Amino acid sequence: MPTAGRPPRWFLREPLPDTRARVFLLPYSGCGASMYRQWPSEYQGVGFVPVQLPGRENRLREQPFETYQELGRVLSEVLEPHLNVPYALFGHCSAALAAYETAVQAVGRGARPPQRLFVSSEVAPQDGPYGRHLQMDDEELAEELRGLIVQLGGTPLPTFVSMTLGVLRRDIEVNRRYHLADPPRLPCPITAIGWSGDIGMEPERMTGWAACGDMDQVVFDGGHYGFIEGPERLLRLLADGVTADRPSTGPAGGRSEEAC
Repeated sequence: MPTAGRPPRWFLREPLPDTRARVFLLPYSGCGASMYRQWPSEYQGVGFVPVQLPGRENRLREQPFETYQELGRVLSEVLEPHLNVPYALFGHCSAALAAYETAVQAVGRGARPPQRLFVSSEVAPQDGPYGRHLQMDDEELAEELRGLIVQLGGTPLPTFVSMTLGVLRRDIEVNRRYHLADPPRLPCPITAIGWSGDIGMEPERMTGWAACGDMDQVVFDGGHYGFIEGPERLLRLLADGVTADRPSTGPAGGRSEEAC
């Protein structure tokens, strides 16, 4: 939660003012907005805006959210001044559920709805909680973090891994508590993004998102962390989806794409 006298930094950089649309990027479990450091701030006139959540990185001392519903309520309000152009939400793994709840809360409070919701490598709310992280102990999670930090271009120093492990464990517990037997259906379409080499979150597990909105699916070549570098084909999918009524990704059931 905000520190007294100091407004929270929800963005590492303010959204570019002159973009024709925006895509708000929610961070992966245990991570902060800097995980999108390899993504451009703009692509084809669309601004990419990494969102910084409390309880991590430069907001480490702030209280993290206990539920995705709580996060969605606050974040939908925070984003509203920046919804003067079409926008989309993107989340990978459990961040997809946070993105969905943000969309639900935005619609519920009468804010401008997203042009599209992009969910990557995550089951729908009624099909969870599900994921390999839920079964991992701290040692296994620490090893997972070390690999992720290297992929992000960092050095997995023991003190940093230990600190990040606490953030990851809290995020996992939020995910463990989240299940909606009858999820609200969004007025915006949903694109489910699968990754062909994603062991444990195979693309066919994502079909339940059809209960949450008009869904289509795209499958990219790559593993679970294939999104980190911001591959151009993914950027193009997001940019096309937020600037068109119906991006040409094909019918529900999906199609495959080669990785960039």
